[in-house]
Amino acid sequence: MSGRRERGFSLIEVIVLVVVVSAALVGVLLIFQTSTRASADPQVQKQAVAVAEALLDEILLASYDPLPGTGTRADFDDVDDYAGYSTAGGIRDIQGNPIAGLEAYNVTGVTVSVVSLNDTGAVLPAVNEAKRITVTVAGPQAFGFTLDGYRLNYAGP
Repeated sequence: MSGRRERGFSLIEVIVLVVVVSAALVGVLLIFQTSTRASADPQVQKQAVAVAEALLDEILLASYDPLPGTGTRADFDDVDDYAGYSTAGGIRDIQGNPIAGLEAYNVTGVTVSVVSLNDTGAVLPAVNEAKRITVTVAGPQAFGFTLDGYRLNYAGP
């Protein structure tokens, strides 16, 4: 035998390398799995917020004063008509047609209550008549969202 040394890795070194790389790979894959699972949550939340905002905007455009006639959502003409409104089986447009992609979302309730908005600092005059509108939307993964808005009784130009 010559005094030359053989180059390469021993079997023990290769096994240790495989174990270390496997442990690191498992850790990285767990991080990917967690981040991928959590990345869908913001989409669900944004969609529920968009549904609540759209319905609240629709309600805020309605008349403050009660007008005759109610019935279906297409016939709602004042804020009070929306009190108690809810959906089942997904979000629908104003004519009652289902909106694709929103089957897992529902309006679970709309409440309308008359409130008095007073400036505690006495800087502004009190608003004696306002209606607080609360829209609650439920989405997938047991996510719920509530949005409030106020419709004031103001004189037009």
